[in-house]
Amino acid sequence: MADTILDRCEARGLRMTEQRRIIAGVLEEAEDHPDVEELYFRASAVDPKISIATVYRTVKLFEESGILEKHEFGDGRARYETADRDHHDHLIDMNSGEVIEFVDDEIEALQEKIAKKLGYRLKGHRLELYGVPLKRNPE
Repeated sequence: MADTILDRCEARGLRMTEQRRIIAGVLEEAEDHPDVEELYFRASAVDPKISIATVYRTVKLFEESGILEKHEFGDGRARYETADRDHHDHLIDMNSGEVIEFVDDEIEALQEKIAKKLGYRLKGHRLELYGVPLKRNPE
């Protein structure tokens, strides 16, 4: 498996303009799940000539090429992360919009058990939990 987004683009034979390279670099550095507008903000800070239309086209190309994975967390914004990451699930804070990644072995085992009980072998899944922070009592 290629190491970076740029490597994966080149391995798939995508023509990489300088602006696409910048967008790939911004995505590589992202530690969150940015939407196109946020990607545009970050990319245009590197190269002010990058248009939002270029970011939209590039994200679509990367998604169609299997380089990015699109998530819609119910806030009306499509967000993106690299498609080659290790499996994880998401908890979305409905107040702040923060996306928290987690892995839970018990949940993974339960999903396998449910699929088997229903006569299936699980090939994949996507779990998104939506919640609000518990109120904490002042001490």
